[in-house]
Amino acid sequence: MSRASYRVGMAQILVEGGRPEANLCRAADAICVAAEQGCRLVVLPECLDLGWTDPCARTLAVPIPGAHTGLLARAAREHGVYVVAGLVERAGARLFNAAVLISPTGELLLHHRKINELDIGLDLYSVGDRIGVVETELGTLGLSICADNFCSSLAIAHVLARMGAQLILSPSAWAVVADHDNTNHDNTGERYGKRWRDSYTELAKLYDMTVIGVSNVGAITGGPWAGRKCIGCSLAVGPGGEILAEAPYGERAEVVLCVEVGPRPPIARGTDFAPALAARGYRGA
Repeated sequence: MSRASYRVGMAQILVEGGRPEANLCRAADAICVAAEQGCRLVVLPECLDLGWTDPCARTLAVPIPGAHTGLLARAAREHGVYVVAGLVERAGARLFNAAVLISPTGELLLHHRKINELDIGLDLYSVGDRIGVVETELGTLGLSICADNFCSSLAIAHVLARMGAQLILSPSAWAVVADHDNTNHDNTGERYGKRWRDSYTELAKLYDMTVIGVSNVGAITGGPWAGRKCIGCSLAVGPGGEILAEAPYGERAEVVLCVEVGPRPPIARGTDFAPALAARGYRGA
């Protein structure tokens, strides 16, 4: 069934490689800001504790659940909000690029591991081994991470949608070369930004769902992309492909952007998805 609309906080924060305490402090502050603005759910960036592909992960990554999820759970409890966050996870001898959904009582509800990792990240992160959704008072929520939503890998989101997801929440780290030229500083007319609008819009139109991706900002100082910069432009696309919010562009463009979302019921269940999607022009399996 449809649920009443509510506010989601898109926490586009600075992430510094190798500085987990500072990064998690900023995350907790952003959760507070979003809650004060009436948000019931807060979405944070990818690998927010250590920085995407930063080699410090080999020594600083911790398990999930663990110290980093514990800090975020305390913030969720203190402010009574759901929290989605991207973290680096240590699982035995392996590392994963992970995302979690934490309830307002601090419970770990979902734990995703990135599947469509870039080739340059595979030296550090293992390929994810799980996918799922959870029913909450805010609707049925699913997690993905950044490149999981490339147009070439939308099978991941299609599975989440077929599992009933009304919202897909995607911690991200959208990076460009250091001298990236964007005269308008809004990413609207540039191929890089178009990638995300195209894939999010396709999903939103097909499934009447909302897709929210939140990127960090700041320089990448370690790993294979050292010298690049993350530029924000966090994006929310709603049913019908309507752009609900787009955060500002720039390596210093920190912001907590609040967006109103209204979950819609799934368009079908089980084998009924095939004709429902065909009626919307989808020609995939």
